[in-house]
Amino acid sequence: MEFLSNKPLQITDTILRDAHQSQAATRMRLADMLPACEVLDSIGYWSLECWGGATFDACMRFLNEDPWERLRLLRKALPHTKLQMLFRGQNILGYKHYADDVVDAFCRKSIENGIDIIRIFDALNDVRNLEQAIRSTKKYGGIVEAAMSYTISPIHDEAYFVRLAKELEQLGADVICVKDMANLLLPMDAYSLVKKLKETVSVPIHLHTHNTTGTGDMVYLMAAMAGVDIVDTALSPLANGTSQPATESLVATLQGTARDTRLDLTKMSEAAAHFRTVAKKLKDEGSLDPKVLNVDTNTLLYQVPGGMLSNLISQLKQAGREDKYYDVLAEIPRVRADYGYPPLVTPSSQIVGSQAVMNIISGERYKTFTKESKAMLRGEYGKLPGAVNESVRAKAGIAPEEVITCRPADLLEPEVAKYREEFREIAKSDEDVLSLALFPQVAPKFLAWRDGPKEPPKTAEPPKDDPAAVRKLYVEYKG
Repeated sequence: MEFLSNKPLQITDTILRDAHQSQAATRMRLADMLPACEVLDSIGYWSLECWGGATFDACMRFLNEDPWERLRLLRKALPHTKLQMLFRGQNILGYKHYADDVVDAFCRKSIENGIDIIRIFDALNDVRNLEQAIRSTKKYGGIVEAAMSYTISPIHDEAYFVRLAKELEQLGADVICVKDMANLLLPMDAYSLVKKLKETVSVPIHLHTHNTTGTGDMVYLMAAMAGVDIVDTALSPLANGTSQPATESLVATLQGTARDTRLDLTKMSEAAAHFRTVAKKLKDEGSLDPKVLNVDTNTLLYQVPGGMLSNLISQLKQAGREDKYYDVLAEIPRVRADYGYPPLVTPSSQIVGSQAVMNIISGERYKTFTKESKAMLRGEYGKLPGAVNESVRAKAGIAPEEVITCRPADLLEPEVAKYREEFREIAKSDEDVLSLALFPQVAPKFLAWRDGPKEPPKTAEPPKDDPAAVRKLYVEYKG
């Protein structure tokens, strides 16, 4: 088997976002990032993923950091490298759909504050939920990386993803990402899918996977053979397990081949030395559980991403029913089938997982439904990929005529003006308005502390970083 491309493989390093989100509950602080920025900026990555996903919430909720300030300081510290974020389509970074004007405003402010590439995905692969974010990203000069949430089901075969990629290209995607959040894409399937995508669409293909099932390195090697343009990796101190495969290992593997990345392992070693100290600190604080480094092939059986597993364990502990863990794992695929085979990624993973827990603990399937579960069955999150079990929908009290068939955001009135008025007394900027709109329970407490002479909120978290101290650190390191 020979390489189907002779172009250098491009690398996106996730050390500043998904690596610590996957391994350490998104607890890496800006103060832990800035000392490594100069060397990171010199390596020559295609991009650094540093924002979006759960970082926005975690900054305010746990770290006493303004996520917008984090982005601005990273932009200054990384002047030569494209910065990338993860964006949940019409959900933005929250857990519900927002009106089009909020999506537009968030894309605009993200780009103004330093983001170059916005990776836009929808948990259901409903392209209608990507349209506004794609339009807005292009309008404000950002690079659109439209993502396909990868999964396996009777509906989700290779032909499905090839069709979806073509549709995303027609919508204006500059790059198409295969987002394999649970490490379900196996090596030979990766080769076949990438080869077919390269034959079908003309834009670059970016592959994202994890190493949860232990196959991530092989997946990337086979994808490189098939001509994938870009892959996501993480520097070794926070790589593997529920995170991405290690950057250094892949770079070394491809040296001297047609896909040589031409990146400098010596510089990576320097950056990794810094992040080893960060990883140790996160472990000492209890944020990084060594269990996340284990290979878990149950993911291949149940399609449950690592973060979803930890949520399930927590729910069962709270109910005192940890003995039902494997019963719940077996119930998840059944619920997923009843719900039309949604990919298991935020927020659908939490919705399906919680419903499976309730089904098992109550001793009766669908005795009760969560609010979010009913919303998904009603179509509030978009069109489910396959046919829904109508008896389950009826049990949830949803009549066929109540199911939403239009783009859900079409039912929402513009919201930005409403949020500006609602938060006029505490918002100091348009960025603050967006923070408050997305996280109305968390942002007010954070902004009250940020803008007033108050002590940090009392939590069980480790000591917080004062924003003023973070700014001082930035000056010390960057001059």
